[in-house]
Amino acid sequence: MIRIRKLRIESESKPLVDLSFEIDGALALVGQSGSGKSLTLRALLGMLPGALTSQMEIEAPFALHRGETVAFIPQNPFTALSPMTKICKQWFASEEKAQKLFELLGLEWPLFRRYPPQLSGGQLQRVSFAMALSSDPRLLLLDEPTTALDPHLREEVARVLVELRQRFGFAMLFVTHDINLAAKICPRMLVIREGRAVESGSSERLLSHPHEEYTRRLVEASFANREFRT
Repeated sequence: MIRIRKLRIESESKPLVDLSFEIDGALALVGQSGSGKSLTLRALLGMLPGALTSQMEIEAPFALHRGETVAFIPQNPFTALSPMTKICKQWFASEEKAQKLFELLGLEWPLFRRYPPQLSGGQLQRVSFAMALSSDPRLLLLDEPTTALDPHLREEVARVLVELRQRFGFAMLFVTHDINLAAKICPRMLVIREGRAVESGSSERLLSHPHEEYTRRLVEASFANREFRT
């Protein structure tokens, strides 16, 4: 169990995010664009822009260190790696571990020595998963990792994430505006708006019986395959 308490992000004393939540297994952080989802991830990673400040209380069975106990998968797999450098030159773990993870993720081994633009979006996303898992993280943070993928690949990524978490047992915070996709990956979710919690609970309950109008509109937009914006 990882508890994040009194997470507050400010810009010139103006509060942008004010949240408390628990990551017990896999939690989805759901909201429309601009709701504070990505800011929350960046605060946990210590990657906020210089103009913003944050404070929080963390209770966890391990220290949160990016690249060690914490791994991050960004939004767009096409920008996560340098396009001019072969994947093998951007891999920092052993080649033996690379082979095992590539096999686990259904990636052909010759891809390891190719340039990122030579891979499809689905292949490149799986490579980003392999790189994140190469450090044996205890917490995986994902920022809209399916945005650049077509619907079929989004479903495939959801399946892969569930299988990976079952196999490796890491905790996961999955950020997305797609509440339907989030429910396929995480058993619980927290819905936020303008940096504040709207409602939380089991994914099944929020999809079938949302209490708040904002959540209901997110559900409707998700099943209509579009993003809800105000």
